Order: sequence, then structure tokens, then C-alpha cells
Amino acid sequence: MTGTRGLVAAGFLLPALVLLGALVVYPIGYSLYRSFFDESGSGFAWLGNYVEIFTDDTILTAVKNNTIWVVVAPTVATALGLVFAVLTERVRWGTAFKLVVFMPMAISMLAAGIIFRLVYEQDPERGAANAVWVGVHDSFAASAGYPHAHPLPAHPLEAAGGGAFITKDPVSAGGPAVRLPLVGVAPAQMPDDARPARTPAPEPGEITGTAWLDFTRGGGGRPNAVDPKELGLKGIEIEAVKDGRVVARATAGADGTFTLPAQADGARLRLPESNFREPYNGVDWLGPSLVTPAIIGSYVWMWAGFAMVLIAAGLAAVPRELLEAARVDGAGEWQVFRRVTVPLLAPVLAVVMVTLMINVLKIFDLVFIIAPGSSQDDANVLALQLYRSSFGTDADLGVGSAIAVLLLLLVVPVMLFNIRRMRRETRR
Repeated sequence: MTGTRGLVAAGFLLPALVLLGALVVYPIGYSLYRSFFDESGSGFAWLGNYVEIFTDDTILTAVKNNTIWVVVAPTVATALGLVFAVLTERVRWGTAFKLVVFMPMAISMLAAGIIFRLVYEQDPERGAANAVWVGVHDSFAASAGYPHAHPLPAHPLEAAGGGAFITKDPVSAGGPAVRLPLVGVAPAQMPDDARPARTPAPEPGEITGTAWLDFTRGGGGRPNAVDPKELGLKGIEIEAVKDGRVVARATAGADGTFTLPAQADGARLRLPESNFREPYNGVDWLGPSLVTPAIIGSYVWMWAGFAMVLIAAGLAAVPRELLEAARVDGAGEWQVFRRVTVPLLAPVLAVVMVTLMINVLKIFDLVFIIAPGSSQDDANVLALQLYRSSFGTDADLGVGSAIAVLLLLLVVPVMLFNIRRMRRETRR
């Protein structure tokens, strides 16, 4: 290369080199330099900041969570993308399905964080995840309706242990209606279809009675008497207990009335504790134990579409004759998928995995937005800790710079693997 041509080449390269130096080399070099100094930047700390990274409990939690993220999130997103890509090849509405799965990629991390913060709300009335979970739970175990109900001393009920209540005296068939009054339920918490309580007429050979809320809204009611404005305790369960055994059961209607058969004659009526359990409120998705898996779920929701699109592109390039040959040789669909499709897609799967691993190491937005303040330490990751250490209330730029260097070192092996993989692909 002549001197003139060398100058021309340097002239073309100079702007790129200046930008590379200003935007990449200088920040990395200054972060490395700053990581060896103390909080004020005036004292040389040597490796003190790096020692703090691996001795501070909060930062160690961030390192542990980053490890979970790197292992779980790319693996699950890639696996889902592979399944979606294979399945969408076999359905007529595959394009529409791909569009729906890929759509979350068009949403910013901020918007996705806000969406999933609402999805994971503890209140089943607001959080979709808990609404579904509570619905499934209640399908197998009905929630109690009166968690704080209890009798007054003037009532014919007494505590029976374990949260249940039982009549003080036995009941008799054909006798006057049994009264089972309770208090402690706010009128607003009563069932919407509860009706005014009434006293049923005695029935020969049967035991009739009323379970009601012995509280008159606005005042004026009489204790232990069914007043016109008082509501029946709809759905409350009544058991007839004789000699320690339950001989009959009944459930109160909307007006609180119930009927027991003649077998209950001489028994004492018990309101089991199942009537008074606290209602099931679902899972604390954003609590200390589940906050990281919950946030990883939101990340997978966003990036499974990205994985699916890349894998689908690789799948389109797989020679169909190989798949058909495997089927002709007697291989089942699972064997074709496991022994032919996946090995042929291995380079694409590696690209997706490496890309997601690098992306996961930078995760910040979702954790910062979704995790509430009470569990943010439990969901902490290195990028978030870098922000908190550098710009938080107790900012220490020395520790923040050390975390930045650690993040860089974690990315380097993944980048080297990616470069080696690309060189191998080029040589083929």
C-alpha cells in the first residue's frame, strides 16, 4: 500500500475510530479505572470494590438472580420459540398465530412492565393472574363467605373449637324454628342475592330454622330476633351432630332458612369452621419467593416471539426431503423432531440462545418496574444494582464501576463463543 493510499484509508477509518473510541473504548477504560477508587474518587481502593461485590448480601443476591436469568430465561424462550415455530407450520392459521406471538416485541419494556405489574396484582379483582388462580382454586375448594362472623353471648350458640360454633341445647323435630344468629359481617360484604331473613313454620318430623345476620342497618334491631331489615346468611352450612357424629347436613337459602331431616332429632346444630375461613386470595406473585420467576415469565412473554421468528426462518431452510425420508423409514413425529429437526436447527438455536443471553445480562427495566419496593432487593439483578450503586441514595461510583466491569466480563465469554461459532459457519 502506497503512502497516499494509506492516508486515504486512514481518512476513511478515522471517523469510525473516533466514534469507537469515544463511545466504546473510553467508557470501558474509564469504568475500569474508576473501579479501583473509593466512593469520592480521591482514594485508591485497589480491589476493595470488587471484594464488596462478592461480600455484600444485596449484590450477591443480584449475582445469584443474574445466574438464574441467564440459565432460565433464554432456555425457556428458545424452547417455546422452537415449539411455536414447529407447530405453526402445521396449522392453517399459522401466520395469524405468529403475528399474535410476535406482537409483544413491539411493546417497550416500560409498557410490558406496567402491564405485568397489573397482571400480578395481589387483589383477584385487579390482577389477572390471581383471578385465574383463585378461580381454579375455588372450583375445587369453595371459599368461605363469612370469615369474621360470630355469635353474641345472648345468642343460642357457643364456640365448639377450631373456629366452629354449636347450639347450646339439642333441637327436636317438629319443634319451633331453630335460631342461628350471627354478627360481625358488614352489610356490604353480604351476598348480593341475600334476602331478608324469615322464620319458617315448624314441619312435622323435620327441623327447620334460620341462620341470619342479627344486625339491623341503621339501628333499632332486637338481639336474637329476626327483624324485618335483617338478611339471611345465604350458603352457610349447618351440621347436626349427635354423639360426636354428623347425622345430617343442610345449607341455608337466600333468606337464611334451612330444613334438616328427622335423623337430626336430639342433635346439636353446628356451624363448621369452613363457614368462617378467610377467603383464598391467591398467590403473592410479587412476594420475595416468586418475584424473580414472575418477572422472567413476563420476559419470556416478550421474547418468545423473537425466538419463534428466527427459528421459523431456519426451519424454512431445512431440506424437506430429509424429513420425509425419516418418515418413510418409519420414524414417528417425535423422533423426526428430536433426531432430525432439532440437530438441523442447532446453529439457529445457538444464535437465539446467545442473543438472549446477552440481552438478559442487560435486563433492568422489567425488574425495576414490576418488582415492588418491598421485594426489589429479592428481585435484584446486576444492571439494577449498577444503577442503584451509581445513582441511589448511597451512591458509590467505585462499586458501580466495579459492577459495570463485572457485567462486561460476564458478556465477554458469550461474545467469544458467538465469534467462534460465526467463524466456523464461515469456513463451511
